[in-house]
Amino acid sequence: MAQMRVLVACEFSGTVRDAFTKIGHDAWSCDLLPTESKGNHYQGDVLDILDQGWDLMIAHPPCTFLCVPGAHYLNKQPGRYEKMIAAREFFMILKNSNIAKICIENPLPNKKAMLPKYDQIIQPWQFGEEFSKRTCLWLKNLSPLKYTKVMENKGDRYIRKDGTTSNSKWYAKANQKERSKTFQGIADAMAEQWGGI
Repeated sequence: MAQMRVLVACEFSGTVRDAFTKIGHDAWSCDLLPTESKGNHYQGDVLDILDQGWDLMIAHPPCTFLCVPGAHYLNKQPGRYEKMIAAREFFMILKNSNIAKICIENPLPNKKAMLPKYDQIIQPWQFGEEFSKRTCLWLKNLSPLKYTKVMENKGDRYIRKDGTTSNSKWYAKANQKERSKTFQGIADAMAEQWGGI
């Protein structure tokens, strides 16, 4: 297996970075926030280092203004539409960057964001985690992730006051920072399946 230079964009937890580092790759996380675990981390704008010879990028661009729940506020909060357009532009810069292999991860986008069609939808419970969190993957020169351990317990559903269901209860209770972290089972699958390419 040849060592790759791996950029994990918009990651402060170090989860995906550490999964690739563990199997011998030169992996770096990058975020405006400091890393939560020791390891290679660039604290700053990922656009500053995007063209530094990466072989693979896994990106987690902010989803607040792009995802389905965010569409509800587009006409209710001044400036929200403009923030969605800026978030889309950042997403597309990452997607169209000059890196041979790319995965961009985000929740289901709202239609008004006009993002390109995703290539795959995954759930944590397909990778050994007892949680539900529908996640879309946009892939460039990467195979769709194969499920590693499908769990029977898919996580308790959170029932809103109006009777509709949302993601699992942990998701409803967790803060934005906790919800943005990649599950370990998914990070390990990315490293194992894409790290040997």
